[in-house]
Amino acid sequence: MIFSEFRFVAFFLAVFCVHWALKTNRARKLWLLFSSYVFYAAWDWRFLSLILFSTLLDYIVGNQLVKTDNKRKRLWLLRASLIGNLGLLGVFKYLNFFVESAVDMADLLGLDVPMYVFDIALPVGISFYTFQTLSYTIDIYRRQLEPAEDILDLAFFVAFFPQLVAGPIVRAKDFLPQCITQRNLAWVDIRGCLVLFLIGFIKKAVIADGVAQFVDEYFASHAEYGVGSSYLAIGLWATQVYCDFSGYTDMAIATAGLLGYNLALNFNFPYFAPSISTFWTRWHISLSFWIRDYVFNSLGGWKGMTPRGLFNILVTWILAGLWHGADWRYVIFGLVMVPGLLLQMQWRMSPWRRRIPIPAVVGNIMTMWWICMALILYRAESMSDAGDILMSYVFFLGPETATRMLGDRLLWLLLGLLAIHWVSYKGWLAGWWRRFGPWGFTTGYAVATSLVLTLVHATAENFVYFQF
Repeated sequence: MIFSEFRFVAFFLAVFCVHWALKTNRARKLWLLFSSYVFYAAWDWRFLSLILFSTLLDYIVGNQLVKTDNKRKRLWLLRASLIGNLGLLGVFKYLNFFVESAVDMADLLGLDVPMYVFDIALPVGISFYTFQTLSYTIDIYRRQLEPAEDILDLAFFVAFFPQLVAGPIVRAKDFLPQCITQRNLAWVDIRGCLVLFLIGFIKKAVIADGVAQFVDEYFASHAEYGVGSSYLAIGLWATQVYCDFSGYTDMAIATAGLLGYNLALNFNFPYFAPSISTFWTRWHISLSFWIRDYVFNSLGGWKGMTPRGLFNILVTWILAGLWHGADWRYVIFGLVMVPGLLLQMQWRMSPWRRRIPIPAVVGNIMTMWWICMALILYRAESMSDAGDILMSYVFFLGPETATRMLGDRLLWLLLGLLAIHWVSYKGWLAGWWRRFGPWGFTTGYAVATSLVLTLVHATAENFVYFQF
């Protein structure tokens, strides 16, 4: 069940009506917890056991951490949470990747090692809820958070269905306080949530799903397209992945908001960022700051252009790449960010920066060129395909077999979407729909929804980040 399906609308309406009909805070939380388990079980009920295990483990660890000041015991309790949660993530997401990599390394060394692939399904959203539960125990270990008194609150935090399978990655210290105070429907910005949900639906079901067929066609037959088509296809791929993921989080924030709970902003116009570092403070914000706070800073943070500083940033981006998927393409995707960030840091410290000021638009173009280059690795079917596409993108060397091109209408579509995105970025359309009265807003929303439904792609695509 995905947010852009009609059965989700029916599911949410039932959840919404019962939630606000219940009188007590505890009854509402129990109902939402049950609904969240039903939502997740729609994919595979067996994987509910993983969520239950993480919840119980971290509830026990959290309560034990505050009962002792013994540093050694506290460290072992934290390790128990890390091993338990990351162990599940490692088995279900990375076991085959590590086995295959080890066999490939043995082959390079001339050793004959048989390949064995484990038949393991990847639980939906395991990377997201694993990071959420880890934020709980790590913050308690750091004495930045008190443990949940009621296991219901922790279970609700881990399983809350709007953000359960694809984020944003919610931190316990931001969400658990909301569980204490009973939600009030009068606090809910219903109009704002409805508009945000429709915007997210348009991004996903109309734009992302609409361009997916052209992106798939190019990456499946890239040798048949020239340099111009390569740039257009990569631009469409950047559009797809942004609209797909930010569309999901828009709908997640909206559905949580309609139930009275606030989720943090996860995207803030990243494609207009003037630098790579700024891009990562605007793209998947919850992941970027989670990695900064719990990985990069834990390693010691930035130590300048020293061996330790380079080690910290290298390890951080390797792990960030691996988070996106169990494949060497994702590792390289992360590593590609490192030289771009280092060049940016060097430029900021250079005396030439003041002598040759670079306009923000130039920085934005350079940043997007670099990000799109990395996105090729993210999407290509293999490293060989990625290498061929990079030849077109970086060196403008199109394949000799190029006989096809993407139509001009796709270029105009891409430019039109960019213009709409720019208008939104400038805030020229913000809140205009609040000027209408109740009947005007209801009528306009119904008409807009009807028009949008006529544009929905016939085949609904899964969200790109569901595989993470």
